[in-house]
Amino acid sequence: MPSNPDRRRILENLIPEGSIVTRQWLMEKASLSKHAIDNLVKSHQLRLLSKGVYTRGSIRLSWQNIVCTLQSIMDTDYLVGGLTALELKGFSHYIPGSRKTIIHLYGNDKWPLWADELISEVTFVRHRRSELFATMDPATSRQYTLQVPWGGGTHALNISQPERACLEMMADVPNQISFEHAEQLFQGMTTLSPRALQRLLEDCTSIKAKRVFLWFATRNSHSWLAKIDQGRIDLGTGNRVIAENGELDKVYQITVPKQSQNG
Repeated sequence: MPSNPDRRRILENLIPEGSIVTRQWLMEKASLSKHAIDNLVKSHQLRLLSKGVYTRGSIRLSWQNIVCTLQSIMDTDYLVGGLTALELKGFSHYIPGSRKTIIHLYGNDKWPLWADELISEVTFVRHRRSELFATMDPATSRQYTLQVPWGGGTHALNISQPERACLEMMADVPNQISFEHAEQLFQGMTTLSPRALQRLLEDCTSIKAKRVFLWFATRNSHSWLAKIDQGRIDLGTGNRVIAENGELDKVYQITVPKQSQNG
């Protein structure tokens, strides 16, 4: 068993301050016994968050801690996307009626139960990546992600780039995101990359997300829309009911709220 100074260095190297680890992870990755872990808690080198879940340091726990841990420590495939990614990149913020912060994550790995138990005012909404990009290979997928620093620049979160996040958001309209909210965000999306959008729209498997995206783009007359070849995008066939009791947009064959249709 490593000496106390050696054990401290092992912990500092394996666990960035503020990151979260489980007892199982400590036993497998740090080769620590249950007894050694208990001693680290007693000596305040580890802080117990809940049964079998620990952190190092005294940083206030946040959803960023949890997600960063899932991405960098636990090596899961979860990506911050949709509305959350857009807000992290400075698009218009919206104050929801709920007191809880909603965080949208995209991934297929198993979700740890402790992640839902540590912060009561945060709700993680999880989406399977196959909902939108079922055929996109991992290497291509990584091309449409980026990192944003947090915690004073000592940590970074992997998030969807705005073009991808916008399509992810469209899949949630109107069940989780209202037309009005999406409209407010879309008005500021004047600098999206048409090249990235072209590839993402061609690879996207959600007919609904693509139609709603293009409807918003047309409605807001963004300049990048003229550079997108819609003939290469599979928009499916037949009408789709997006807004109940809405009006049919004949170009994209979706029902939208009457007030939105009329502008």
